[in-house]
Amino acid sequence: MARSAKFSVILTIIILSVFIIFAFMLTKDLDGPEIGISHTEDTVSATLPITVTASDVSPIKYIEVVARFHDNEIPVLRKEFSDGDKTRRLNFTLAGAGLKNNELFELEISAGDRSFGRFGFGNKTRIVVPLRLDLDKPRITVKPGVIRVRRGGSACVVYAVSKDVKQTGVKLGEHFFPAFRQENGDYFCLFAFPYYTELKDYNPQLAAWDKAGNYTLQNLGVNAMPAQFKTDTIVIRQNFLDSKALEFETLVPGQMNGLERFLAVNGPIRRANAARLVELGKNTTPEFLWRNSFLRLPRAAMRANFAERRTYFWEDKKIDEQTHLGLDLASVKQADVPAANFGTVVFAGYLGIYGNMVVIDHGTSLQSLYSHLSEIRVQAGDSVKKGDIIGKTGSTGMAGGDHLHFGILIAGVEVNPQEWLDDHWIKDNIAERVKEAGGKMPSFEVSKENSPPRPALVKPKTKKKPPARSKGGKKK
Repeated sequence: MARSAKFSVILTIIILSVFIIFAFMLTKDLDGPEIGISHTEDTVSATLPITVTASDVSPIKYIEVVARFHDNEIPVLRKEFSDGDKTRRLNFTLAGAGLKNNELFELEISAGDRSFGRFGFGNKTRIVVPLRLDLDKPRITVKPGVIRVRRGGSACVVYAVSKDVKQTGVKLGEHFFPAFRQENGDYFCLFAFPYYTELKDYNPQLAAWDKAGNYTLQNLGVNAMPAQFKTDTIVIRQNFLDSKALEFETLVPGQMNGLERFLAVNGPIRRANAARLVELGKNTTPEFLWRNSFLRLPRAAMRANFAERRTYFWEDKKIDEQTHLGLDLASVKQADVPAANFGTVVFAGYLGIYGNMVVIDHGTSLQSLYSHLSEIRVQAGDSVKKGDIIGKTGSTGMAGGDHLHFGILIAGVEVNPQEWLDDHWIKDNIAERVKEAGGKMPSFEVSKENSPPRPALVKPKTKKKPPARSKGGKKK
């Protein structure tokens, strides 16, 4: 009797254990997979790639997509999975679904898992997305007028689009210059002719994407003109490296000598700073904030031009080449720096080769840059007026002496600031097209009142032009 009772207890424990394990497995996952779809608009094109995602705590068993319209059911895709992945992504289009333009339909997406839910059949989820097929591409019509642009410079275009679009602008290789819709429905777009692009390779294109995913790309006819840029030679000296040792070590920590650290700042850090400017260029407003021409640093001598190609030497040996973007303007030490135009500060802080820097957004992707400052008097988010003092000149960053590095950017791409300091150029190339686009910028007039006279350039007194400039021996 004792052995029989003991066996019964053991059997009961085993049965209870199996039951508990089965109950646990049965209730471990009672929910179906979560389903996501990449396209969230209410219209879709036939060729737009759509991504569907299914995820669950249990492995995904299958994903199925069906298009339903009228009494028709068209299979789009079905995929079964045998491994244990708990997240699955599939791409598809509606090119073979047999849908007609402007036809309303439902996209039914189902997914199942391999849990013990539903007594071993697994859990499943089903979602239905109502859509309309749109096969009509946006049509772009450029407003009449000759568009002139010089290498390294700026231009703008005004055009109409046949339908509402998600995004539109000028595409140029890896760069995209966004357009902004005006009150009259037309689009206004500032774009650049990058200094490094050869005339034969310059091919700006107008692009437009609608909500359904239809895409239009067409060539933009422009009168592109060449430009020549100066070259310069800079000798790096030990006293310059010593003066920048602590500042550069913060940018590039680690064991290296002063020259190695300089090259790291002048190369990789410089490229990272350029990428940061492109990101800042996205922080813009669609309204025109600027008024007339841009102010120049008062009573300042020009020390370096836009797109100068600089060759760096150390002990008579060439060590690097870089391009200087912007204007170097030198006045008295720690001179007041005025905001060049009306706008909003989008950056005020330290950035690599630029040192202490302020970037002001003037709307429609146009921004101005002020760097090497010894003092910053504004912060991000501040609204400034033309002439407001935003800081003082200095020698922070990659600067060998007190001066202002002044730059102009379009969507983060640096362009020749000289154009924007010229009220005649702005009137002829920008203001007239702003007016055509129905922009809110006040009428542009070339006058002393609207464009304060810029002081004549003060040429530095030198006995003899040296063969090379020195970083460390004299001011830059």
